[in-house]
Amino acid sequence: MEFHFLGTGSGVPSTSRNVSGLVVRFLQKKSTQWLFDCGEATQHQILKSPITLTKIDRIFITHLHGDHLFGLPGLLCSRSAQGAKTPLTIYGPDGVETFVKTALTISKSYLSYDIHFISIDEGIIYEDDSIKVEVMGLDHVMPSFAFKLTEADQQGALKVEKLQELGIKPGPIYQRIKQGETIELPDGRIIDGNEFLHEKKQGRKVVIAGDTRPLEQMISFSESANLLIHEGTFREDKKSHAEQFGHSTITEVASIAKRANVDQLILTHISSRYAGAENELEEEVRSVLDGTIVAHDLMVYKLMNNV
Repeated sequence: MEFHFLGTGSGVPSTSRNVSGLVVRFLQKKSTQWLFDCGEATQHQILKSPITLTKIDRIFITHLHGDHLFGLPGLLCSRSAQGAKTPLTIYGPDGVETFVKTALTISKSYLSYDIHFISIDEGIIYEDDSIKVEVMGLDHVMPSFAFKLTEADQQGALKVEKLQELGIKPGPIYQRIKQGETIELPDGRIIDGNEFLHEKKQGRKVVIAGDTRPLEQMISFSESANLLIHEGTFREDKKSHAEQFGHSTITEVASIAKRANVDQLILTHISSRYAGAENELEEEVRSVLDGTIVAHDLMVYKLMNNV
């Protein structure tokens, strides 16, 4: 998985940070791409990245504030202009469908593909053979949500050397063994495919949180996650300001991630008041959780497979 941070600022864009936009690129799924939030000028940021609009087939909106939403109509139209024919599904709080349809209707915009809207609430909102998406409600000044992406466990690799010791040569039989079948060999021996497989690889777990005050529930929701992407709008000296406007301080988030035993924390949604002070932000937050990353626009983070 690759995480492309298209916009990492809060509220309004600045010369160094655009507003919220994040693309998850699934390298093992034909580079399928999912977009999380779509602030103003998200499509401009995509032009500076390897992301392709036509490959985005799901969009997840955390909440309806403009810095997470205003870029959506334009992006949808550009996806059409680039010749997209495949359907697109948009997940978000009540109101996303009305916003999009109103913008498209008033502007008399035509799309070359179908859009499906799914209004989200807590629980599982999407699941296929390879991944599950769960939602948790947050504590903001309007309904806001976090998304948890949990990959299915991957089947263990074949114990090829053990098979070769038994004189079983590579061929179609290997695929049957990998499926765990019980097989009778030409010489009459019977083998159980499960005995020739290494242990399953645990699927990766990623949590992407929208705007929120710090929540105790985030600890259990993101427990042992490989990656937590969370807003960190203010430093600790603005704690009362953060509380008033429904946000978190960077050290509050670091404390949550530490208690949740998260492998990697990445902070985003950074206030423009800290322009040029990224090193100070990282120094402050790493005093609580070493290794925390403060995201910047067009940063790419690659999450490796579990061993």
